[in-house]
Amino acid sequence: MSKQIDTIDEKSLADYLERDMAGFYGPVTAKKFSNGQSNPTFLLSAKSGRYVLRRKPPGVLLPSAHAVDREYRVLKALAHTDVPVAQAFHLCEDDAIIGSMFYVMSYVQGQVYWDPSLPEFSKADRGAVYDEIIRVMAALHSVDISTAGLTDYGKSGNYFERQINRWTKQYRASETEAIPVMDRLIDGLNTKLPDDNSPACLIHGDYRLDNLMLGENDTRIIAVLDWELSTLGNPLADLAYFCMGLRLPKTAHSNGLAGIDRSELGIPSEEAIVAQYCQFRGVEKIDHWNFYLAFSYFRLAAIAQGVYKRSLTGNASNKNAAKLGEMVHVLATMAIELIED
Repeated sequence: MSKQIDTIDEKSLADYLERDMAGFYGPVTAKKFSNGQSNPTFLLSAKSGRYVLRRKPPGVLLPSAHAVDREYRVLKALAHTDVPVAQAFHLCEDDAIIGSMFYVMSYVQGQVYWDPSLPEFSKADRGAVYDEIIRVMAALHSVDISTAGLTDYGKSGNYFERQINRWTKQYRASETEAIPVMDRLIDGLNTKLPDDNSPACLIHGDYRLDNLMLGENDTRIIAVLDWELSTLGNPLADLAYFCMGLRLPKTAHSNGLAGIDRSELGIPSEEAIVAQYCQFRGVEKIDHWNFYLAFSYFRLAAIAQGVYKRSLTGNASNKNAAKLGEMVHVLATMAIELIED
């Protein structure tokens, strides 16, 4: 792995931020967070306080990937909404400062949980956490994009058609070997693409437990993290992606709830999660649910392939990135079973 991904020229960063970011005073130390697959993230400790820095990985990247400038924009836009986010302070588009574009945001003190079975919580509190997850998701999808200044944050037209095209291109650009089940899946998704007449709304794109920060010893979400994949589109993409994550097996590469008795843990079923979301959003029913789930598996498989390809060139952010290549076939197979059912 490239050492450049794990380190920052702290003097160059401090000199720049003291000059260009209001209220910042150095010196600064930067420590990389160990988790995360995409944009390297650092804890900054400075004389003026603690901050978080998100940067593009250095090196050759896929087109439109790692858009930290979009993350910064959406954080600024959500500052006065019901969606909890960190405060965005400064965007630097000059690669010369630390080697790639970056932004700085507030450090939020809380807890991120990776295991969706939530062993740290009581049965009652597990249910409360999942209620909160769906409530915040619905709040996100209810943001007035005009008031937030995000009407041009995504393209118009059928969201899923655009996304299938985009992730097919990303997958092809990072393809390291032929995977026939992925080819079948791409054909199947295009064949079964439903009409999409829903009004565009802001969607997160990677809405899952470990991208949500809860308060210390609390069931309340205090910050939604990692907005790299956010855009305007169909909100059912977020809902299906979250539910897809719960369907995954618990392995070295994924934390899912497949084969686990959720009722025993106090965690709602997929049907209950969907029903609760529909109640929050005033939706009567959801058609084509299996398609939305299959699309979620496909997109995650394409992302996993991209991370794997970056691991081969030495600029993946996480040391376990190479192992994700093994997941592409597994995810594509799970998706095919949904759309060919």
